[in-house]
Amino acid sequence: MEENNTVANYLQNLFPQFEAGLKEQLMQNGVLKTFDEGEILMQTGQNMRSTMLITEGMVKLYREGDEGQEFFMYYLNPGHACALSLICATKQEKSQIMAKAVEKSTVLTIPIGLMDSLMKNHKTWYYFVLETYRTRFEELLQVIDNIAFKAMDERLEFYLDKQYRELKNRELVITHSQIANDLNSSREVISRLLKKMEQKGLVKLFRNHIEYLKS
Repeated sequence: MEENNTVANYLQNLFPQFEAGLKEQLMQNGVLKTFDEGEILMQTGQNMRSTMLITEGMVKLYREGDEGQEFFMYYLNPGHACALSLICATKQEKSQIMAKAVEKSTVLTIPIGLMDSLMKNHKTWYYFVLETYRTRFEELLQVIDNIAFKAMDERLEFYLDKQYRELKNRELVITHSQIANDLNSSREVISRLLKKMEQKGLVKLFRNHIEYLKS
């Protein structure tokens, strides 16, 4: 009963567009799961048994290379769903991405067996899925544009700006190595470019964080 009340509160506050019947379905069939900072929610190649709605915290999505490289794709915040997990769950395919908790996070998992029913019987779910696809597609286009058409210094500035806007905090607790990993670069290159940004007054570098100064 307590978990049902918690789920009901999440749905009311984060997904107010969902119709009453849909909320009832999700309350009856959804399961809340909590993940600690750094914990993996979804592995590449994992069989998809559910999709997930983010209710607390922040989740980071990566695409993994054949040699284990991790390429940052986008963040998921409360009120978001993982578009790729929606696709894989609907088709009962294996995951093509890795999802990791940036901070302690809670998600509402929804069994894949419900996907067809939710799409057919609840318009608000249907439109939510379409909007999720559209939003993530636009974000992926930005990522592709950065890789294809921008130099690393521009990509770094875009990356830090995105971190600031997602986290809503100018104090970015992230290492040079993490940035290099996300941008598929080297720590030395990132450190050099960050130093240049500091000289221009765009950032201020500290031992354990970066202060983002650009307005």
